[in-house]
Amino acid sequence: MNRIVEIKLKELLMEKGMTIRKLSRLSDVRHAALCELANQKRINVHLHHLARIADALDIDDMNQIITFEKVKTK
Repeated sequence: MNRIVEIKLKELLMEKGMTIRKLSRLSDVRHAALCELANQKRINVHLHHLARIADALDIDDMNQIITFEKVKTK
């Protein structure tokens, strides 16, 4: 089995009742970068972006933002 990194940004934003645009303003992370993260399209994730997102969403546990998912291989 392989693992993939999953960014749980959409779920967090729904829980907090926040839009990507508002998170962008609060975290000072580009709207386009947040959209890519939320849609699992971003390959590279900057640690300082994750820290800013965590600050903006008042999250202390990084596991709330990022996890590993098992993927079955053929």
